Amino acid sequence: MQIITPNYILTPNQLLKDLSIAYEKEIIKIAPLEVLQKEWPEAEVSILKENSLLMPGLINAHVHIEFSANKTELSYGDFISWLYSVIENREELVGGCDKECMNKAVNAMLESGITTFGAISSHAMDLEVCANAPQNVVFFNELIGSQATMADALFGDFLARLDASKSVKREGFYPAVAIHSPYSVHPILIKKALQIVKNEKLKLTAHFMESEAERKWLDSSDGDFKEFFHNLLKQESNVSDAKEFLDHFSGYETLLTHAVQTNEQERETIAKEKHTIIHCPISNRLLGNPTLNIQELNEKNIRWIVATDGLSSNYKLDLFEEMKMSLFMHSDAPLLEFAKALIKGVTINAAEALGINAGEIAEGKNADMIVLDLDSEPTDELAIHLILHRYNVSKVYINGILKKDN
Repeated sequence: MQIITPNYILTPNQLLKDLSIAYEKEIIKIAPLEVLQKEWPEAEVSILKENSLLMPGLINAHVHIEFSANKTELSYGDFISWLYSVIENREELVGGCDKECMNKAVNAMLESGITTFGAISSHAMDLEVCANAPQNVVFFNELIGSQATMADALFGDFLARLDASKSVKREGFYPAVAIHSPYSVHPILIKKALQIVKNEKLKLTAHFMESEAERKWLDSSDGDFKEFFHNLLKQESNVSDAKEFLDHFSGYETLLTHAVQTNEQERETIAKEKHTIIHCPISNRLLGNPTLNIQELNEKNIRWIVATDGLSSNYKLDLFEEMKMSLFMHSDAPLLEFAKALIKGVTINAAEALGINAGEIAEGKNADMIVLDLDSEPTDELAIHLILHRYNVSKVYINGILKKDN
């Protein structure tokens, strides 16, 4: 048993003061220090310095570790131009990101307080790194391929990667499935993958409605994707429309990334099916895509969370930076209310979406906790200040084990 005593605790639903936490792998009890010491007199006690704030570890539900080599290779400002640049530089990007490169990305997330991440894995090159990462990892094996003639080969490769991830036996590692997108995965493949997902109760994610090109291609087999699919795949029409794609996930809660081009009917379906939207503001801006209309999501009670996406469409894997950009991009949102929602979007709401026992400082939750060094006593506007000022993350605990201390 260990006891930690910060000045303040952000749960994140409320701010607590003058309380301590007794924990092992999970948080056992939250009470005044003298109460905990009386109950566990042999426990090791850590009393933190003045103006220390303990809060839940951050959760980055969507990141592409395999593409962490990019810095200046890709083209920004337009989705299709970016996509062509990814294809042109794919060999250098994937081949140029060895274990050292991927470990650097994982460690950068740890330094910024990320205790759980969802890795979207296209090739399983990141499997060993993620298996050995200090964080909890939801390992999303990605399925891609829009040509029916290649379905068997592509599905065989997907199954091999999924089975390899299932062979990882360590606490906090969860094999999962990603369906790339409605324009890039044939319905035959989706149905086969979802049978496994449902039988084994795996977490599921997909990119959905990221760009205008995707919107037009799914609606009418036209737009910027028309030339793209014709030239690269000799494909003249889409393999399914947006409604057909969403219908595949009926009855199974799914994390849908981006969703900036959804229409009213699609949002109604997402709300009805209790899917979650993953908001990646920096990625959307760099690729020339719209800003997610969070007000529309709130009106339909659709859960949304915040993630960084990968370094192929971002410049750092830092959720504090991501929240800051979102705070400024959504200039019509009430500032304090929205800041609080952003904090929940990287803690309690993200944990619920991924189905993990974390994201909250509460008895019975995993002891995934971070300590921030504040400059002074927090005010009622703490959520705003946390996002604006990027306080030092001095300690990171994952499943009760201290992973960072400085």
